[in-house]
Amino acid sequence: MRVGIFDPYLDDLGGGEKYMMTIAQCLSENHSVDLFWDNEKDLNALTKRFPLDLSKVKLVQNIFNSQTSTFRRLIQTRKYDAIIFLSDGSIPLVLSKKLFVHIQQPLKIMQTNSFLDKLKIARVSRFFCNSEYTKSFIDKKFHLKSVILYPPVPVYPKDVKKENIILHVGRFRVRNVKNDDYKKQGVMIDAFKAMVNKGLKEWRFVLAVSIQEKDKQAFETMQRKAEGFPIEFLVNKNNDQLWDIYSKAKIYWHASGFGENLENNPEFAEHFGISTVEAMGAGAVPVVINAGGQKEIVVEGKNGFLWNSIEELQVKTLKLIKDELLLTKLSKQAKESAKEFSAEKFYQAVNNLISG
Repeated sequence: MRVGIFDPYLDDLGGGEKYMMTIAQCLSENHSVDLFWDNEKDLNALTKRFPLDLSKVKLVQNIFNSQTSTFRRLIQTRKYDAIIFLSDGSIPLVLSKKLFVHIQQPLKIMQTNSFLDKLKIARVSRFFCNSEYTKSFIDKKFHLKSVILYPPVPVYPKDVKKENIILHVGRFRVRNVKNDDYKKQGVMIDAFKAMVNKGLKEWRFVLAVSIQEKDKQAFETMQRKAEGFPIEFLVNKNNDQLWDIYSKAKIYWHASGFGENLENNPEFAEHFGISTVEAMGAGAVPVVINAGGQKEIVVEGKNGFLWNSIEELQVKTLKLIKDELLLTKLSKQAKESAKEFSAEKFYQAVNNLISG
């Protein structure tokens, strides 16, 4: 089978791109896979940051850019048995035998209303989402019937001694999201500072963040908020380095969506929560916001804690800090829960999707 894959954000180096390229890696084992993209450097950057093997994936001209005519796109897509397309709200008109459209996050606008849009939708073999959170929003708002394909989260924990570390992993701001503190890293810094001011000792808060050049000045402003406190920043670390800190951390924090109107802006919550699962796989107990895809990963009191207020975040964190037996119990269960998102299960689901 010849498969074509397109991700309009391939140069963003985010979790969505890792997701799409893992699909490419999976299918390239038994099929011919083409990636519609013009800049090989972006692909190299992805494989440097994430543990991906794309050696069997062929880079071909991006026919989904605005410079390519509809006629040429139709002619080129006739060559494919299947095309997998990450939607930014658009739905492509193609002539491949099958078309699979992936929706990575709650979208406010999709091309679903016009007669041409309905023709395009009729050509889609299957819409698929990365979480129940995304699916519930998309299906209701746009009257679609999608399926869930949870992201694969291979874990690579290291045999190192746990330290008194609360960890957060995430990008500093996100392209196309007009929010100065999308991941609420500043909120978490303030929460930890308040805990220190109330007497917390011998614990560190570590933020492992990826930063684009255009955001450096804003990031440095946030860094200054942490001065004088046991708060550290790890910037643009590779996968191996991230697993080093995942393995050392005892507790994991995530706060995307806090203080936001998620009815109006559901995209501000975490759509799934790959870093949460990674932390769990390394034995860090999640204490994460009760919003978005996090609720599909964390079961309250079983493998971690969910919170709705900063006070609740602090109280539940202190509960773990003060109760070593509870921390150990939840750490073991967190590791077990992370196995539900294995690469093997994802590979099977991907192959079932395109062959169905």
